[in-house]
Amino acid sequence: MSDPLDTVTQFLLEVDALKTIDRRTYIKGGSRLENSAEHSWHLAMACWALSEHLALDLCQNTLIKLALVHDLGEIDAGDTFLYADSRNDAHEQERECVARLQGHAGNPIKDLMELWDTQEYSNKPEAKLLKVVDRILPFLLNIENEGRTWRELGVKRSQVVAAHAFINEDFPQIHEWLSRKVTLAVVNGWLIDA
Repeated sequence: MSDPLDTVTQFLLEVDALKTIDRRTYIKGGSRLENSAEHSWHLAMACWALSEHLALDLCQNTLIKLALVHDLGEIDAGDTFLYADSRNDAHEQERECVARLQGHAGNPIKDLMELWDTQEYSNKPEAKLLKVVDRILPFLLNIENEGRTWRELGVKRSQVVAAHAFINEDFPQIHEWLSRKVTLAVVNGWLIDA
């Protein structure tokens, strides 16, 4: 006779696979690449911290849930580097993975797909903040690690500026911080000045 928790624990093992997806960003100190599960945790913490710091009027519960589901699609699709040519199609494969997880027999989270779609496609305040924080965390780690990923992959200042330009619309104070750090990275040779 099977235990009633067996199906849920099988789902939990399925989402544990996010730990196996390596990203292109090095952890603080640069000893290794971070994985997508670590990034998801860091994303949730950073969203929470920044929403408090900026005194934003949003639902913390929704924000944390969006952060936790944000990268689940990478279990099947893998992580797509921000400056990769294949970036435009990555969300389709990720969405298929989340749909598969939604249909998993042990998944008790009825709105998993809805939450993923919200973080991916919506303009709700929680989704807007999530998108900004998802961009600034790898940026922050690149600054902390003297542009290691940028230097290894030949990333240019213009790429970084373009990828983060949208932040200025809703979060100009964060965008100003980014701009100062981009200048620092160029001066120190961590980003190609082009």
